[in-house]
Amino acid sequence: MLRQQRREKYGIVLDFLPHGHPLKGQRNPVAQVLGEDYFVLLEVIPKKEVRLKQGDKVYLGPDKRDKIHHIIGKINLSELTQTAKMELEIYVGELVDSKKEFFISFFNKAGPITMRLHQLELLPGIGKKHMWKIIEERKEKSFDSFEEIKKRIDLIPDPKKLIIKRILEEMEGTDKYKLFVG
Repeated sequence: MLRQQRREKYGIVLDFLPHGHPLKGQRNPVAQVLGEDYFVLLEVIPKKEVRLKQGDKVYLGPDKRDKIHHIIGKINLSELTQTAKMELEIYVGELVDSKKEFFISFFNKAGPITMRLHQLELLPGIGKKHMWKIIEERKEKSFDSFEEIKKRIDLIPDPKKLIIKRILEEMEGTDKYKLFVG
């Protein structure tokens, strides 16, 4: 379930700076983008005369791009503008919603990382008791939705919010294990 580093095909614009970074002395338009598949944060240069807005879906793949001239590269969470930081959790939540099956599958298939650490324990709010209850319940019947996980596992925090928190933690880069961020 641990993801390998791959390239993003599409991204969502978190912020567009038509006059570049004022503090960096950069005058070219630049956008900060959240990758749709691997939640990678990127800075991109749009094509001339293209005006992007928050929430725009842009093609980042290897073929001809309609709105993006080139990708500058990955950026850290700390490098996001205040506007991008404010929008990040909202767009991560929307992506989690759009890929529910993948994240439900994580609860159904997650396994041990080491003898003492399980992938489920990497989710904020999941300790040994919740982990063992999830494992027991999924042996009887696979989970079909976040709501079903909440119903079958006593006192578990909201599974969708746990996934979002984990993705944001992985973006910070403080944990050596990556479950969802490429």
